[in-house]
Amino acid sequence: MEYTDYDTRLASYAVVMDDDRVLLARLSWPDAGLWTLPGGGVELEETVEQGVVREVREETGYDVVVGGLLGVRSHIVPAARRKHRNGRPMKAVQVVFRAQVVGGALRHEAEGTTDLARWVRLDEVGAHRHGALVTKALRWAAAAAR
Repeated sequence: MEYTDYDTRLASYAVVMDDDRVLLARLSWPDAGLWTLPGGGVELEETVEQGVVREVREETGYDVVVGGLLGVRSHIVPAARRKHRNGRPMKAVQVVFRAQVVGGALRHEAEGTTDLARWVRLDEVGAHRHGALVTKALRWAAAAAR
């Protein structure tokens, strides 16, 4: 399949740690109840770093500074599973950074793609239904810390 035959969505996410806790956000759609890293789609005029700063603020209330790149994940979303159905599959490209809180206060996103933000202890992440990105990003963060 040629790149003109599918859509691509670029998104950036943050691994934000506080000692033994990680900041997570709960999706309200399309996978309601699924916990993920704060982040999301990068706007056309933004860099991936600017996009993750904006998304973390929108979803959690925190202002962050972006640290190092942890990794990039991509996967295919079949046309039938897309929120915006246009008959085309989509390649989702997820760029993950380490980030640090520098201001703001924890709050939940109003009328967005997430409905709850929470600090979760690393040993309790498995008790929360979460997406593959969380597991992969936490492995990247642990490897980078060594």
